[in-house]
Amino acid sequence: MSPNITRRGLLGGTAAVVGGALLGPAAAASARTTAEAAPRLYTRAEWRARAPRVAATVLDRAPDRIVVHHTATPNAADHSLEHAFGLSRSIQNFHMDSNGWDDTGQQLTISRGGHLMEGRNRSLQAINAGNHVVGAHTGGHNSHTIGIENEGLYMTEAPTAALWDELVATCAWLCGVYGLDPRTAIVGHRDYNATACPGDTLYALLPQLRDQVAAGPGAARLKVTARVEASGLPGPRHRFDHGPTGTPAR
Repeated sequence: MSPNITRRGLLGGTAAVVGGALLGPAAAASARTTAEAAPRLYTRAEWRARAPRVAATVLDRAPDRIVVHHTATPNAADHSLEHAFGLSRSIQNFHMDSNGWDDTGQQLTISRGGHLMEGRNRSLQAINAGNHVVGAHTGGHNSHTIGIENEGLYMTEAPTAALWDELVATCAWLCGVYGLDPRTAIVGHRDYNATACPGDTLYALLPQLRDQVAAGPGAARLKVTARVEASGLPGPRHRFDHGPTGTPAR
C-alpha cells in the first residue's frame, strides 16, 4: 500500500516528518527533443569504472518503466564530485565482488550532490540510441525497466535539493528519449518487489516527481512538509541492500 503524504506536517505513531526539504524545479523540459533535455552525465571512464566481466545485453527496444531506487547507504554530507565517483566505484565493487555479477546492476546513479553517473556498461550508448541495456536492479523486471539509484537512505528523510533536481532532469530526459508518459512510467522499486525501496519518504514523493517531470521547465520549486506513514515493507539489511534485484540476462 502506498504511504499517505499530506501537508499537515504532523508527527505521530510510526510516521516521520519531512520538514523544510526544498525539492527543486524540473530542471529539464518534458523532453520532446533529446538534445535539449540531456543532463550532464559522467561516464564510466570519468568515474574510473572497472571493466565488466561480460558486455551488457542491449535490447533493440525501449524500456517502458523508470524505476526509482535508493542506494541504502548513509546520507553523506560530502556532496563533491569525487565522493560521487567513489560511490559509483563502491557500488560496482559490491555488485561484482559480493553479488558475483558481471558489472554494476543499475543503469544510472545520482549522488546526494546531484551528480548523474552512468552505471552498467553500454547504458549511455543504449539510451542515446533509444535502446535498453538489461540491468540487475528490480527482480523479475529487468528486461523492461531502467533503474536509477539515488544515493542515500530515504525511509524517514527527504533527498537533498540537488539530488531531487537531478532526478527530475534525468526522468525528463529518459521520458523524452523513450517517448514515455511520466505519470505512468515513473515507479518505485516496491511497485514490483517486496521491499521498502526507495524508502517511505522518497516513495511518497513520487507523485510530485511525476508532476514536475510532466510540467516541464519552470515548474514551481516546492517546499514540502509531509507526514509519511511507515510502510512496514522489508528495509535494508546492510549497505547497498535495497531489496530483490535479480540477475541480468545475457
